[in-house]
Amino acid sequence: MSAAGGAAGVTCREFVELVTEYLEGAMSTGDRTRFEAHLDHCDECREYLAQFRVTIAAVGHLPSESIAPEAEARLLDAFRGWKRDSAPPAG
Repeated sequence: MSAAGGAAGVTCREFVELVTEYLEGAMSTGDRTRFEAHLDHCDECREYLAQFRVTIAAVGHLPSESIAPEAEARLLDAFRGWKRDSAPPAG
């Protein structure tokens, strides 16, 4: 992966952070242009995006009943804890 992106470019790290926004169509036109310009020269990020799309396609078709209630409860608890732990300190 390339760390270089230039002053107006997108680095691989930024690419990974922005991929969901890109796939949801939530990027500004300028950001989308920079994001896609990065794809033009970065094989690793093109592969990452392709893998991300495959994952979304696979997971997007799983019925909610496919996860055991105990596993669902553990996951929800983990995410609640993560959100609580990552919240900025009050005051």
